[in-house]
Amino acid sequence: MSLLIALFGLFIVILGGLGIVSPERLIRFARYWQSPTGLYLASAFRIVLGVLLFLAAPGSRAPTTLRILGVVIFVAGLVTPFFGLERFHKLLEWWAERSPAFKRTWAGCALAFGLLLVYAVAP
Repeated sequence: MSLLIALFGLFIVILGGLGIVSPERLIRFARYWQSPTGLYLASAFRIVLGVLLFLAAPGSRAPTTLRILGVVIFVAGLVTPFFGLERFHKLLEWWAERSPAFKRTWAGCALAFGLLLVYAVAP
């Protein structure tokens, strides 16, 4: 379980790094998810990550943090399909219109989150 969380964390680190280096490439990557299939895959990704975080929490370096993140991410995964493709498109367009500094700041938050996941489950 910890290995899967570390892999999810590394994936998030890579996306955060991509967003810092090239925010427009990150936006292009996010646009690939603008389909019903992409929305359901994003939902499944969140549900799986949430369950993994919750189950791996007891053996981690930050059990309370991982439990809380697991529940929040799991619930986010459940509501993602109800968010709708049109809202996702509007949110992505709003985000794409922000300044490069804004996008890089959020990408930095993603990078930090991914590093937190990797650190929390590292032996």
